[in-house]
Amino acid sequence: MNAKLSLTLLSAALGLGAPALAAPTLSAQSIIVNPVQTDLNVKVWTDRDSSGAGTPAYRPGEKIRLFTSVNQDAYVYLFNVDPQGQVDLILPNRFQGGANFLKANTVKAFPSAGDPFTFDIAAPYGVNKVLALASRAPLNLDQIATFRSQNSFASVAVTGQQGLAQALSIVVTPVPQSSWVTDTAFYAVAAPAAGAPLRTAPAPAPVAAQPAPRTAQALSVTVQPKAPASPWGSAREWSAVVDNQADLRALHDRYAAFLRAEGYTLTELKSKNSEVKSEYRRANGGKAELTVKRKGNRVEVKVERR
Repeated sequence: MNAKLSLTLLSAALGLGAPALAAPTLSAQSIIVNPVQTDLNVKVWTDRDSSGAGTPAYRPGEKIRLFTSVNQDAYVYLFNVDPQGQVDLILPNRFQGGANFLKANTVKAFPSAGDPFTFDIAAPYGVNKVLALASRAPLNLDQIATFRSQNSFASVAVTGQQGLAQALSIVVTPVPQSSWVTDTAFYAVAAPAAGAPLRTAPAPAPVAAQPAPRTAQALSVTVQPKAPASPWGSAREWSAVVDNQADLRALHDRYAAFLRAEGYTLTELKSKNSEVKSEYRRANGGKAELTVKRKGNRVEVKVERR
């Protein structure tokens, strides 16, 4: 069993005689753990290990998908810690509109079908850790994470598992202890097969008056061309009737891609033989509904945003 190192936190009521809060713990397996029992639960896993308990191997150049789910409505934050200690904030990000609110008992994929980016594996070799932190209330990460460019993950101002755990222990201290929980998944970057070309993630170009670019990271992003503008423009309600489509889900996904490009995140999907309906939420509080419904030999597509 891995030894745990307790982190000492200062109580918000220091000097007022209030009881000290139980300190989050740091361990080799879980990074940061809430010492208080909570009925909130979060899970994170990779596309090669749905249990989340193994350490699947990926080679440079291969793609990876990450998944997370919660049993209650919550805000989810995902961090990747590579073998050299580099930390990247995967969620929220600027590739999926930034939304990190998940509905209870739904699964969120990174990337989702139709997203304009992929996660590509690159050196350094070794075991990466993906930390999922779920909270019933949004957390303020401004002190530890900053977006320096549009097409990048947020730059995290801490290094290594212990540095991340200590920073997060400060972030979660103001919120009720029973309202947050974590889970950790693992994946390994293995050396390429004999004769295969080595691929590393390109370092970002230097920018004046900014810190020097960091070294190559095990999880890099390839951004696809920007999606075209939606057919509804700025209209809050829009509908169209199209010729009969054999695959309603494919037609639905085509229009759902426009909503994702506008920053909406899928929260609910219902599918029937004659109708596919989905609901979305945006970080700024906006909501949207997409309905694709067969009517005789035609199909009606309807979008409502509010």
